Amino acid sequence: MPTPFESAQLNLQLFDLRREPALREARAWFLVEFNPETFADLIAMASGERNAAFRMVLGYWDMAASLVTTGAIDGDAFRAAHGEIFATFSKIQPYLAELRSVSGEPDICKYMEAVVMAEPDAEAILKRRREGIRAAVRARAQQQV
Repeated sequence: MPTPFESAQLNLQLFDLRREPALREARAWFLVEFNPETFADLIAMASGERNAAFRMVLGYWDMAASLVTTGAIDGDAFRAAHGEIFATFSKIQPYLAELRSVSGEPDICKYMEAVVMAEPDAEAILKRRREGIRAAVRARAQQQV
């Protein structure tokens, strides 16, 4: 088990990685523009020119979560420092089983899922995040009219 200091150091390093320009742009796209309503939407949005951004965001968060599942970072400290993982996971969770099945990759986002779902109120948090994101999308759409 890592010491609190070791967890803090790794959490800060993960936060620093999020500042990398390509990852920052990919995260911004994922959090603001990637809003699938169906599995078909997810496939359409994650294909083509945005495929790299989709893979970068999910790859980053799954890698970061793997540091928790392997014991390098304390899970509670990680979840406290990286709330964005809940918003990210909330966007793919409804389609994760189908994504795993269609892709033939049963382990896609398994570390992210394990870390997020270890939170006692995980389902309620994910539901709130999805609702909040949908409300933000509607508000942006109304502003553009």
